[in-house]
Amino acid sequence: MKLGLYGINIGPCVDPATALRVAVAAEAAGFESLWTAEHVVLPEPQPPESPIPASEPFIHPAVALAHIAGHTRSIRLGTGVIILPQHNPVVLAKELASLDYVSGGRLLFGLGTGYIPQEFAACGIPYEERGARADESIAVLRDLWTSPKPRFEGRFFRYAEIDAHPRPIQRPHPPIIVGGMSSAAHRRAVALGDGWYGFGLDPAATGQHLAGLRQAATEVARPASLGPLEISITPYIDVDRNVLEQYAALGVQRLILRPPGADADAIVEFVERMARLLG
Repeated sequence: MKLGLYGINIGPCVDPATALRVAVAAEAAGFESLWTAEHVVLPEPQPPESPIPASEPFIHPAVALAHIAGHTRSIRLGTGVIILPQHNPVVLAKELASLDYVSGGRLLFGLGTGYIPQEFAACGIPYEERGARADESIAVLRDLWTSPKPRFEGRFFRYAEIDAHPRPIQRPHPPIIVGGMSSAAHRRAVALGDGWYGFGLDPAATGQHLAGLRQAATEVARPASLGPLEISITPYIDVDRNVLEQYAALGVQRLILRPPGADADAIVEFVERMARLLG
């Protein structure tokens, strides 16, 4: 089981020094990856569907992970998740390729489609188009990262006679991990993703979503080139050896833990404790 740590650009880790201390501690403890969250803006006043107040700071994922990349050597750098349809994928391809390049090939690209209409309105993106835009954006990213002569003609994006370098170090490209717990997200992960990411799930709920992924596999084709779908989960429960074994028995390959605590000391203590428990 690979172990990730969630929230390296939010909460206490908004402070750059805290983020570096936590990142270095996680790498030393044997964690496989560090993960960011993303919101470009948040609605004010806070509506019931938004669990986060607008005053909560979020460092841009690429900025936070580039900051960490310069002070670590091997720990992988995950976006968990970038709200893909809010981004121009041509620009995002450059940002993420640059991050993979400067980090020596450590990017894990996690994406989602978003759930807050006010955020989409502020970005000028129709909320009802978010799924279609996400699917097309994945195709754009793959094309710009891998094609010797990038060319694309889609509903939302089109280009020809261009190129962009540097390409990502990882070949054919950084892993594309599809987040989301709807049936559409399950189908997107099966058809387009190297992995699937479920957030805030206990073992029982994880099992239900894995059944949803199996159902999706009967509805959409999975290209053989993608290989097996890697499963990542952020639990919202305390993790001990018994809980770890429950996730492992379900086929989960990565647990991305959300640390408790309001300061660097508490997060570092959590990282070291979990490494001892699960190592």
